[in-house]
Amino acid sequence: MINRVTIVVLDSLGIGALPDSPEYGDYNVDTLGNISKVCQGIHLPNLIRLGLGNIEGIKGVESIQEPIGCFGKANEVSKGKDTITGHWEMTGLYITEPFQTYPDGFPLEIIRCFEEKIGKKSLGNKAASGTEIIEALGQEHIETGCPIVYTSADSVFQIAAHEEIVSLDELYKMCEIARNLLVGEHQVARVIARPFAGQPGSFERTANRRDYSISPNGTTILDILANHNMEVYAIGKIEDIFNGQGITKAIHTKDNMEGVDETIKALRENRKGIIFTNLVDFDAKYGHRRNPQGYKIALEEFDKRVPELIEGLHEDDIIIFTADHGNDPTYSGTDHTREYIPIVIYGQAVKKSINIGTRDSFADIAATIADIFQVKGLQYGISFKDLIL
Repeated sequence: MINRVTIVVLDSLGIGALPDSPEYGDYNVDTLGNISKVCQGIHLPNLIRLGLGNIEGIKGVESIQEPIGCFGKANEVSKGKDTITGHWEMTGLYITEPFQTYPDGFPLEIIRCFEEKIGKKSLGNKAASGTEIIEALGQEHIETGCPIVYTSADSVFQIAAHEEIVSLDELYKMCEIARNLLVGEHQVARVIARPFAGQPGSFERTANRRDYSISPNGTTILDILANHNMEVYAIGKIEDIFNGQGITKAIHTKDNMEGVDETIKALRENRKGIIFTNLVDFDAKYGHRRNPQGYKIALEEFDKRVPELIEGLHEDDIIIFTADHGNDPTYSGTDHTREYIPIVIYGQAVKKSINIGTRDSFADIAATIADIFQVKGLQYGISFKDLIL
């Protein structure tokens, strides 16, 4: 009998291009494989021991004779390659129409309405790297107090402001205003507060980011478990990704290591349900910024913490290590990349050295959890419970 499932999302750790990746402008992308290639290897002994290197077609990490966990990978059915698309599919929902994006900036009627409601002009209104746009417009923002508005290849409306110029409360209020505007024809998946600090030439984004997502467009495994009085403990930006829907307890974290710390703390409790952790640094700090060396180091730092996570498991726990999309730091541009995601499973009740193969959908994770807890209500996904337990 399994009492609890922990999902650890290594945000953006794709493991090779999906068959349809060229339709998304992605050719020969492979986040993990290309990091290892460019950095001349990567040292992930604990994930390898669990079975990461035994996943079919994986590159950059070696396979071993008898991994102690189960392993496989999953194809993405939903249209898109962003955070919400990946996480929602992982919990049992498909997105059949991609979220609206604005590569040329937002329509003037949206910007004018936003400015009227916040009582200030805005700067930017274009697709840009977050770190680059605050360097380009930060000084003007400091002088005028006008927030910086920008987007990316994702469906996002981002508002950047210096914490000494615009208070966090004011920035968050601006985001709420934008969230209420960006519905219907101009709906975006997320409005994101991007506070920063420092001086021109050395601005740095702070850990006070906040995401304002749309709510899931259907029932997820989170909703089902919460409705059955089980705990859904969200760590990192999980609560934001689901707009709080189906979450019974949440804690936000400032970086990967705090995310691991909070997951270990949550494991010390003994409540039935799931712990759902997102480790965003891989994506935000290294994937988007096209920093393969930094990504490699962050992965190796995480791998060193894997034994602590394993030691924290109770005999009726299982843990799943996975991802939500790719973000190949060796690829052009700053966008996510459409890739397979790894699935590595471990627990005292889990079989050893079992290959669950290539799953048709990320939703198989949700279906497996539903099968484990004997609950119904999901529309998509095929359980692999009988393969691993």
